[in-house]
Amino acid sequence: MVAGLLPADRQPVIIAARRTPLCRANGALKRLRAHELLAPVLRSLLADSGPGLVPEFVADVVIGNAVGGGGNVARLAALEAGLPVTVPGVTVDRQCGSGLDAIVLAARLVAAGGNGVYLAGGVESISTAPLRAHRNDDGTAEYYSRAQFAPLSLGDPDMGVAAENVAVHDQVSRERQDAFALRSHHRALAAAAAGRFDAELVPLAAGSGTCVEADDGPRASLGPALMARFAPVFASGGTVTAGNSCFDADGAAAVVVTSVERARQLGASDGLLVLGTDTAGVAPQLLGIGAAAAAERLLGAHGLTAADVGLVEFNEAFAAQTLACFDRLGIDPERANLDGGALALGHAYGASGAVLVTRLLAQARRSGEQDQLALAMISIAGGMGTAALFAYRRLA
Repeated sequence: MVAGLLPADRQPVIIAARRTPLCRANGALKRLRAHELLAPVLRSLLADSGPGLVPEFVADVVIGNAVGGGGNVARLAALEAGLPVTVPGVTVDRQCGSGLDAIVLAARLVAAGGNGVYLAGGVESISTAPLRAHRNDDGTAEYYSRAQFAPLSLGDPDMGVAAENVAVHDQVSRERQDAFALRSHHRALAAAAAGRFDAELVPLAAGSGTCVEADDGPRASLGPALMARFAPVFASGGTVTAGNSCFDADGAAAVVVTSVERARQLGASDGLLVLGTDTAGVAPQLLGIGAAAAAERLLGAHGLTAADVGLVEFNEAFAAQTLACFDRLGIDPERANLDGGALALGHAYGASGAVLVTRLLAQARRSGEQDQLALAMISIAGGMGTAALFAYRRLA
């Protein structure tokens, strides 16, 4: 049995999860803005939760977004999805962790006594992200590619440079990185062929009569010889290449978070109980290990080790940081990211953390093991990481 649960009217549980296909930036979804990616996911979640969940029951829409145009994409997408004007929305920005942190926030609102129904997740349209610029003293624009995440005195490396730092610091070899990335592609291809993504995917009308129904990142053509041909990208003589790094993607993912009591009233048969969450900070130069710091503290607070966890999903921004975090936590990479990860599917920044939870719910349902523990982890720019611990539970 899972220990330390809250009363049923305050125990958070995730009862539904959906995502769009993840497609390469400036590709199949390039004409859709963030709210247009997210709105179909929200509509699908309402339908998945059964006739008991009418739109008016939604207490809030909590959405993560990293490189959008500001405003409040959560509110915009909620209205685009047809939710009543009485349903509010709030947008969260913790960069790559935004989607997972949005789910964390919704779960904490339930635990605080909200007993409401929340739609939470993340979205990113890198293809339509606005150009950004600083204003010079003379009023002219100085464009920049990314925001500053840490004071320069502490180091504020680009993501690839930080991955190289982790590879050196934690002694993660090029061979291990390449093999892990190749396995991610193979697993994603196998999952797609077996239909393991089908129930979570929301097809998108992408203009010109085109309907996008599947992820476009996994590559059947990759093999060891081709992986070995990729040159280091971020450091001379380095080990991080285009082959063992993720690619930028457009996409959205979201879940339904409510209390166990409300879930039963809605007729939900099962879900992921949210047992705990944590966000930790690390040195910005080694930002890729942030997830391990958060997970270690979270598991320790529950008297657990990684060996107690049955399902693990980690955002594979780079093979180097993924393997470093697994090594630090004592997780065998063979038992994590069972259906592949961002190395094959792509990294849709603000959505990626919510994709992890979507995958965990699907895997837990496929396993059907009562009270099986599941862990979602993501490392974050600026030297942070967020982790969330779940347990699968049949509610009916």
